[in-house]
Amino acid sequence: MSADLAQLVTSLAQRARAASFALATAPTAAKNAALLRLADLLTSSTDTLLAANQRDLALAQENNLPPAQADRLTLTPARLAQLAASVRQVAALPDPVGELLEETTRPNGLVLRKVRVPIGVIGIVYEARPNVTIDCAILCLKSGNAAILRGGRESFHTNTALAALITEALVSASLPADAIQLIPTTDRAALTTLLKLDTLVHCIIPRGGESLIRFVAENSTIPVIKHFKGVCFVYVDRAADFAMAEKILVNAKLQRPGVCNAAEQLLVHRDVAEEFLPLAARALFAAHSVELRCDSAAAAILARENLPHVAATDADYSTEFLDYILAVRVTASLDAAIATINRDSSNHTDAIITADESAAQKFLAGIDSAVVLWNASTRFDDGFEFGLGAEIGISTDRLHARGPMGLRELCSYKWQVTGTGQIRA
Repeated sequence: MSADLAQLVTSLAQRARAASFALATAPTAAKNAALLRLADLLTSSTDTLLAANQRDLALAQENNLPPAQADRLTLTPARLAQLAASVRQVAALPDPVGELLEETTRPNGLVLRKVRVPIGVIGIVYEARPNVTIDCAILCLKSGNAAILRGGRESFHTNTALAALITEALVSASLPADAIQLIPTTDRAALTTLLKLDTLVHCIIPRGGESLIRFVAENSTIPVIKHFKGVCFVYVDRAADFAMAEKILVNAKLQRPGVCNAAEQLLVHRDVAEEFLPLAARALFAAHSVELRCDSAAAAILARENLPHVAATDADYSTEFLDYILAVRVTASLDAAIATINRDSSNHTDAIITADESAAQKFLAGIDSAVVLWNASTRFDDGFEFGLGAEIGISTDRLHARGPMGLRELCSYKWQVTGTGQIRA
């Protein structure tokens, strides 16, 4: 690694740290003004952004980027409009900075106030996901955090164009331009430098494939908030409404199969498997050509109906396919389904479809995942859908934050203590 590259990243982090002090105390009105200006710029700069995105897509095609990644890379007028809407939604959310969490008065008269504060400087490492550039920038800005964005080479031109708009919006609101910075190179050595700057950067959030996230987690001296993969289950209980279950399953698997909250695994209670599985298979096939990888019980049922399927391997039952592939199993009971999901899932997002409230409550309590749903698609595990405006990522960690990370999850807290001259005996 060249000394120049190391100095570039270090200098960028130093500027981010300086900007973080100003941003931590910036008025809410200034932060909202920058956000609203950015939303307008996203709308007015559609042609410029789509042109930059086309450059990335052309390179992606030359490099045979997998379809799931190409989909994440692609911007459309509709997706840009959704990004602008998410920026405006974040602007409309309450500012978490300074929120009073607790207040107590000690017997000696000391007044203790626990208040929400920004984390500081957050590094975001991601792949072919230009929407992350906006989502992370706006959430860090509103929560008072400086951000260092390190996007993948697949989306470099798009990210550069988006970053220019972010800088313009910051300057328009008299906020430090260095509050949100994009590392201007895709050299992997720049990431290696960033991950060691623990005196300047306070948190790293990787968003991408499992290999990227593991590289970050294994090489960072900075705390990392992460999820490695999304092996998400839909469990169809014996008391499920079949029409509802079909609709939810098709949406969870096919609405966007290349994302981490798409369903990868289907469990069906044995009491309804004979009737439900052919219905589900036909519904999936009607929507798209899906490869069903089945255990022996599911395979036997589909074979009797002459419905396409293949035999699953053991590895299929814990795989994030990110494709038009679904692993299918028949399970003996609700308890067995819970045990299977807790063993084979990635603790990301899992759903039960049932009309039995007691079964649903047992599932909601028993599944050890960041998000558990009853009669709803796994695709709802999303910051925008949860009303967070956007998300900086979905965490499957157990410390600090879990599930979609919005504004409050990007804050820490500090104690403010007021006395009247007390000294400790």
